[in-house]
Amino acid sequence: IYDMTTINQLIQLQKLTLYSVDLIQQPSADIIFHNLTKLEVLKLLDCKIYSMEGSLTKDLKSLKRLHLHIENIYNVFYSFTESLSGLKYLLFNELHLFCSCDNAWLIAWAKRNRQVEVILTSFRHIMWDNLTCLSDNGIDTPNFVKYTEANCTTEIDFILFTVTGLGVLFFMLVVFLHNLSGHYLLPLYHITLGWLSEAMRSNTRGRYDYDTFVSYSGKDELWVVEELLPNLEQRGPPFLNLCLHSRDFQLGKDIVENITDSLYRSRHTLCLVSRHYLHSNWCSLEMKLATARLQVEQRDILLLVFLEKIPPRWLSAHHRLARLVKTRTYLDWPQDPHQHQAFWDRLWEKLKPPTEA
Repeated sequence: IYDMTTINQLIQLQKLTLYSVDLIQQPSADIIFHNLTKLEVLKLLDCKIYSMEGSLTKDLKSLKRLHLHIENIYNVFYSFTESLSGLKYLLFNELHLFCSCDNAWLIAWAKRNRQVEVILTSFRHIMWDNLTCLSDNGIDTPNFVKYTEANCTTEIDFILFTVTGLGVLFFMLVVFLHNLSGHYLLPLYHITLGWLSEAMRSNTRGRYDYDTFVSYSGKDELWVVEELLPNLEQRGPPFLNLCLHSRDFQLGKDIVENITDSLYRSRHTLCLVSRHYLHSNWCSLEMKLATARLQVEQRDILLLVFLEKIPPRWLSAHHRLARLVKTRTYLDWPQDPHQHQAFWDRLWEKLKPPTEA
């Protein structure tokens, strides 16, 4: 048997006709037409082949006309057409198919395809609707359309139903995880990073870079600069070392990593609650991380200060904060200036570093 794979070396070939070639006997029939990217016309006349599939036509991107007169009964897989992006004309002469659901796509594709003109010719004047196929027993030749309707429609419908169902399920899962990530997954991820960081610093356990991480809204920064810093950092000894996002976060570092790292490097977390604080997503994340750390370490590391009166109905929408208000002591920033000193004394006493032995 002459090996015809050398044809694939004719890379400039534009037209090719094969007469009476038994491709079934070719040892590498699937690569005969590889590399023929410039081939525009292909005719297989009185040839034999077991199946037409994608491996045969994968490089025939320039093919415009395809004439098939196959002597034997064969299959035509859908992958056969996937690479034929330039195909304009497809002629089946004396089409003989196996009764197989692998061929079920062909008739619908031939009738509905607007890019490719598909023609079926036969001496017996067979058209698509009265095309027959050879059954598995090698004897019966039922109508191909009726065979596919009886044996393949359910399979195709089931596949479509399954694919559609899985697509909808996947979309719902993505939406669910997206919504979930903002409330649970994102904090959980950074809490885990914080725990790992804490474990890696086990040899310096009990020693922190900051006395207090201050969680506050940027709109309350004036109060922080004019009231908080002078009364805490400049009071001592011992002097408190506060961590502020506007001053102490590392430049170029992801903001969430900055929050997590700074929070776990601080002995306490001080949340300055205001109306602005309740509307800040970053403050909400800081609150979640701080309460999660509180639950794990079971130490008095979280303190709340209300800079203004917050209506109860506003607090009810923030479950973590509402729960903390009910279970922990908190401080209110007094409106009476005469009470400010007592406020600072009490807050400093809560946040002061422990006395070293």
